[in-house]
Amino acid sequence: MSRIHLWAVALLSLCAQVQAAEVSIAVAANFTAPMQKIAQVFEQETGHKALLSFGSTGNFYAQIKNGAPFQLLLAADGETPLKIERDGLGVPGSRFTYAIGKLVLWSKQAGYVDAKGDILRSGKFQRLAIANPKLAPYGAAAIETMSKLGILADVQSKFVQGENIAQTYQFIATENAQLGFVALSQILSDGKISTGSAWIVPSGLHAPIQQDAVLLSKGKDSPAASAFLGFLKSEKAKALIRSFGYDL
Repeated sequence: MSRIHLWAVALLSLCAQVQAAEVSIAVAANFTAPMQKIAQVFEQETGHKALLSFGSTGNFYAQIKNGAPFQLLLAADGETPLKIERDGLGVPGSRFTYAIGKLVLWSKQAGYVDAKGDILRSGKFQRLAIANPKLAPYGAAAIETMSKLGILADVQSKFVQGENIAQTYQFIATENAQLGFVALSQILSDGKISTGSAWIVPSGLHAPIQQDAVLLSKGKDSPAASAFLGFLKSEKAKALIRSFGYDL
């Protein structure tokens, strides 16, 4: 290779390094698996690096209000990004719905949860795991579901409460709880329930789990943050989101 070609390659490499940037993203725990895949494809296609933090939407809201250096929030609801905009912590007009979540009642044991969720009425379980409804929208949806079924008072004493939906999943996966409410995306693999037994909660039993993203003020001038939001709206990202059981 000639000296000119070597200089050209070095210059292109330097330009790529200068243009590549990092974006810090706070992500609702239910969206962990799809986000990891989306971030991987995003990095391959843009050169930007996505720094991901997973947790409960309520905790992220508190952290952002206290100055956490996140540039984007992918929440598990629509209310929190709206509050962030109203608080002056988000970029007006950047908020949009990236997914509609699905709630499931799940047990690691095959055949334990029936196709209609009647196990909840039977009371034949010692512990029922839910995410903290004050912090996690999937936990709030679980409470609303049990209220509409008329069983909340009967099962409340059996609750094992996770800080977020990821911890709730762990309670059930380790069988510290016989069953519990999680996100469909957590137990779906290749379009099928990967293990155990589950009841997909009918959407009419709780308010839609509308999951919104918002560009935070700290990401306003970040090319990587803008690029990620654009990628999240792409057909490639939408296909990945659907593959984990979300609606759009």
